[in-house]
Amino acid sequence: MLSKIFGWWNGATIGTLFTIAKRGRLVGADENGNRYYESRDNISYDGRRRRWVTYNGYAEASKVSADWYGWLHYTFAEPPTVQPLPRRSWEKDHLPNLTGTPLAWRPPGSLANEGKRPAATGDYQAWTPE
Repeated sequence: MLSKIFGWWNGATIGTLFTIAKRGRLVGADENGNRYYESRDNISYDGRRRRWVTYNGYAEASKVSADWYGWLHYTFAEPPTVQPLPRRSWEKDHLPNLTGTPLAWRPPGSLANEGKRPAATGDYQAWTPE
């Protein structure tokens, strides 16, 4: 219960859930479990309905895929549930930013890569003072 009151970084708080229930309308969800809403009544100063996302788990903006990002920022009028973006054969699936997670890419020789450093290739000569 306390995590819902104070834990804004790990899902929606009670205040956000109350606002969603009162003013929001569920538009859809993505494959990551994020849920997307549009306001029912509140028209903003520029005449458009407000749009927002509640994240499934940790709040990280890179979890939003390109099609939902376009809808959230009014690039597309229709949400991906109504009119999905055409997908090319060469496109990869969306991945959030993995920096700082165990799934982050670690180059060979990185100290974070299990402490294993590749052996020197032979063209390296250690510096010695003269």
